Amino acid sequence: MISGILMENYQKYYRLAYSYVRSEQDALDIVQEGAYKAISRAHTLRNEAFAGTWIYRIMMNEAVNFVRRNRREYAEVQEDMLSKEDSYQDIDLHKAVEALTEEERAIITLRFFEDLTIEQVAQVLNLNLSTTKSRLYRVLEKLKLALGERE
Repeated sequence: MISGILMENYQKYYRLAYSYVRSEQDALDIVQEGAYKAISRAHTLRNEAFAGTWIYRIMMNEAVNFVRRNRREYAEVQEDMLSKEDSYQDIDLHKAVEALTEEERAIITLRFFEDLTIEQVAQVLNLNLSTTKSRLYRVLEKLKLALGERE
């Protein structure tokens, strides 16, 4: 069952990892390591109905841990990427999202870049639905302020 979900959602996991590291090879490594952990820990899954969000959380944790382990290299990649951007709006949005905390960035990434429902975001982040909604609202307000100040 776990391997089926992994294969079925491979592109989603890759996009999630890539959104954190902006490197194809590193994203592939993250997905591979996350898949290994999911398969090796499948016996710890209590409810099979939540297998998809459980695996998503593993992938997100792997991406965050990768960035932490390679913080200097990651910062250099981000600078290179920003210098190559064509659109000033994209640069501003990217900078605003990067300035968020890890949890805030996770909420935005899952909700808007991965198109998860608010309920799914709450499951992945192991939060109450109302908490997720209020945090999402606050993060969006924070982004509006950050982007409004740059105009």
